[in-house]
Amino acid sequence: MSEELVIGLVSISDRASAGVYKDEGIPSLKDWLSSAIAAPKWRDETRLIADEQPVIEEALKELVDERRCHLVLTTGGTGPARRDVTPEATLAVADKVMPGFGEQMRAISLKFVPTAILSRQVAVIRKGALIINLPGQPKSIRETLQGLPEVPGIFAAVPYCIDLIGGPYIETHDAVVKAFRPKSAQKR
Repeated sequence: MSEELVIGLVSISDRASAGVYKDEGIPSLKDWLSSAIAAPKWRDETRLIADEQPVIEEALKELVDERRCHLVLTTGGTGPARRDVTPEATLAVADKVMPGFGEQMRAISLKFVPTAILSRQVAVIRKGALIINLPGQPKSIRETLQGLPEVPGIFAAVPYCIDLIGGPYIETHDAVVKAFRPKSAQKR
C-alpha cells in the first residue's frame, strides 16, 4: 500500500484572508491537482493567510514540520510590490533552493505577458518537502503547472523531485501533465 501524499495549499492575500473577496487560488489548485494526480491517494492541508512574512514562514514550517506535507504550493505575494513577501518567507525556511522552477514559471508566463519578468516565484526544499511559489491568478496557476505545447510545465518535474527527497511515488494523468523520470527511477 502506498503512502498517502499530503499537499499543503497556501493562498497568500491580504484582502482574501480578510474576507474582502473570495479566494480563487486554493480552489484552482485543488481542481488542477485532482485532474493531474493519478496516484497515490492524496489529501490537502489548506491555509488562507495575509501577506505578512512571519505569518507565511510559520504556515510553511507548520505544514512541513508538523503536518508532514510532501509538497506545498503557495499562490500570491510574488510580485514587486512592498507587501509581496512570499519569496522572502519561503527562502527564510529553506534548506535548499531549487531555482529551475522559478525560471520555468517565468518562461511559461512570458509567452502571455511581458510583465512576467516582474514575478519572483521561488521553489525550495525544506526537510522532506518541496515548496513552490506559484502565480496568483487561476489561469496562470494552471499554465505554469501544466505547461503549453511548446513549453513543459513545472509539475512534470515534481514527482521525481518528491522521489529524490523521500516522498511517495506520484503518478500523473498523462493527458494533463506527463511526469518525467529517468528510466532507472520509473516503477515497472
